[in-house]
Amino acid sequence: MKVLFIGGTGTISKAVSELAVKKGIDLYLFNRGNSNHLAPAEANIIEGNIRNPEEAKRKLQNHHFDAVVDWVAFTPEHIKNDIEIFRNKTDQYIFISSASAYQKPQTSYLIDESTPLANPYWEYSQNKIACENILMAEYRKHDFPITIIRPSHTYGKRSIPAALNSHQAPWSLVDRMRRGKKILVHGDGSSLWTMTHNTDFAKAFVPLLGNMQTLGHAFQITSDETLNWNQIFKAIARAAGVDNLELVHVASEKIAEYDQSFRGSLLGDKAVSVVFDNSKIKRFVPQFKATVPFAKGVKKSINWFDNHPEAQQIDQDWNILMDKIITENRR
Repeated sequence: MKVLFIGGTGTISKAVSELAVKKGIDLYLFNRGNSNHLAPAEANIIEGNIRNPEEAKRKLQNHHFDAVVDWVAFTPEHIKNDIEIFRNKTDQYIFISSASAYQKPQTSYLIDESTPLANPYWEYSQNKIACENILMAEYRKHDFPITIIRPSHTYGKRSIPAALNSHQAPWSLVDRMRRGKKILVHGDGSSLWTMTHNTDFAKAFVPLLGNMQTLGHAFQITSDETLNWNQIFKAIARAAGVDNLELVHVASEKIAEYDQSFRGSLLGDKAVSVVFDNSKIKRFVPQFKATVPFAKGVKKSINWFDNHPEAQQIDQDWNILMDKIITENRR
């Protein structure tokens, strides 16, 4: 099977790329070449700019793929370009959407693929919804062969996943814990969340490649383990060898007043409880089972950072913001 990944070296896609070549898939990566050192050695690299349709068509003119996955499509414009490029070049087009697109606030804590898509808080999620709408219309009107995937919070060994951590320097949270600093938690820490290791995600995703029964369908792929945020932060601390963790709880709405980016990531995503019903993906991939609990997965991440001092970057601006919010709101 011949498969094209647009991107293919990110947190989620890297694990999928590695499993795909292990399963014998003839994998091609189309990207700008900035992170190809992270690509599997067996992958075929095509360097180019997918945002330039004419260039992409030229680079891909001699290829036809059993499946194409765009890991880096975020806006309707990206999707419209992809439809133009791949209309007659693939038997399956897989769009990576987001579970954050689900209804906020939802009418039921239990989420499945039939949960309405509506997020008034986060432009990122609104764009993903718009992309899905365009693709579903193209499937219904012109038989464009789409499959939609909605990941939730998926992490790998280079990640320290948390609701409140620096995106630029994820080690910042662990460093703060190890220095005995207070840790900010949104709300009272009791809302439920699901963390999924990228190797578990890959086990469900790879069997969907080239599966024509998935056309026109949307799938969510997550772990079945549900934790609250107090448990998540405590699990990170235990993995980091920190025993004296002090959590400070501040309302999500108050935190969002300090930085508009929190409006989307908290009010539009992590502040509400989510529990995922994964029965659909298990019907299509019966062998799928998530086997990496968060305590084990985050321990792997911290071990990786401990063995790579060059990756232990600290975001001082984030630290200052955390201190400010804690100081001004601690009761």
